[in-house]
Amino acid sequence: MRNLVYGVFVSLLLGIAPLLVSAQTSNGKSPGIPARDAAAIRSVIEAQLNAFAKDDAALAFSYAAPEIQSQFGNAQTFMRMVKTGYPAVYRPASVTFLKPERAEDETWQAVQLSDAEGQVWIASYRMQLQKSKLWRINGCTLEKSAGRVT
Repeated sequence: MRNLVYGVFVSLLLGIAPLLVSAQTSNGKSPGIPARDAAAIRSVIEAQLNAFAKDDAALAFSYAAPEIQSQFGNAQTFMRMVKTGYPAVYRPASVTFLKPERAEDETWQAVQLSDAEGQVWIASYRMQLQKSKLWRINGCTLEKSAGRVT
């Protein structure tokens, strides 16, 4: 189990690399995310956070992209990983959505979270548009921020 969690963590960590390089068009501007897609992405992440708050593993798991579902196999394993590896995502004290971004043909949604101790975190969600035209979460990295909520 530890190797599975480590492997997923490493793959998710590697997934954030595109965020470190700003995607730019030939005129130097970042390509935008249509408002409809931004709203749908936010809705999916909010729904998953609400499912975590209710300890509804099956519902939380349903917002994960097929690749993530395949990696974890079932909702209980996925929920256990989130509880232990992403406590700020599992039980955030506050949630602030930042501007979604496109980087190297991927769509990312950064979310500022704070935990029960007031520590601020940035969760970077890699989003994937399914053939069904529904957005799903295809990975998340969590980084501690220098800020604190008092």
